[in-house]
Amino acid sequence: MKIQEVIDGIIEKTGVQLSPEQTCDHVMCGDPNREVTKIVTTFMATVEVIKKAIKIGANFIITHEPTWYTGHDTTGWLENDEVYAAKRKLIEDHQITIWRFHDHMHMSVDEDGIYRGFERKMDWKKYRIPYQGNEQEFGGSYEIPETTLENLSKEFREKIGIEVIQFVGNRDVTVRRVGVYVGGGSLGLGIEERPMQHMRELDIDVAVCGDITEWTLSAYINDAKALGMNKAMLVLGHERSEEMGMEYLGEWLKDITGEIEIIFIDAKEPFDYFVCP
Repeated sequence: MKIQEVIDGIIEKTGVQLSPEQTCDHVMCGDPNREVTKIVTTFMATVEVIKKAIKIGANFIITHEPTWYTGHDTTGWLENDEVYAAKRKLIEDHQITIWRFHDHMHMSVDEDGIYRGFERKMDWKKYRIPYQGNEQEFGGSYEIPETTLENLSKEFREKIGIEVIQFVGNRDVTVRRVGVYVGGGSLGLGIEERPMQHMRELDIDVAVCGDITEWTLSAYINDAKALGMNKAMLVLGHERSEEMGMEYLGEWLKDITGEIEIIFIDAKEPFDYFVCP
């Protein structure tokens, strides 16, 4: 089976048709007409992920986020960049093809593939609040068994393997309704006020976020806390909040790829932390 056949099958299964100008889902490097050996799924095709793919004999990497450091994966600005040159040489020397699966994954007609993985990892699908609106749903809304903010953070640490979780609010605040805004969702996807509106409309107690901007949602929740309201926030980071979708992508791909081996490689969160005394 050729790499392009896998790509075509994925796009067909999502039920979404976007022109090349409408999407960042393109081949980032390599030849899509090669025969597939093994497939790797990952949040981001970092050098570490690429080296692991080489080691296991995979020649096709499906990445959710950019390979070339900007949202649109443009490379003109990297023409004389030594990091770009060395990374591209590594990819080309080992005849690896990298394809980005982002827009089609989020826009899939059946369900957002990243939230599908989140619900699978956390075992939260049974808690999903059915969406009643007419437009595309924003984020994910869940009504979970009552707990505290601290206990909820422990659940995330245990299930998704995260060492540090930033939070706003009181540790013992009551948590029942949770709004989940993976990746850049907590930035509002172009509408800064959207997460705050979502919290108000669905009576959300805790926002679970990927990226943050400190003067928007985190400031709103901090003010709510200062006013004695039952609001809080957990910040997982972009990578930790979305990697789960790529972890379970292989199962979704099997009716397209058949017996081709699919291996998930965790890109890992990009930060190390100084422990201050």
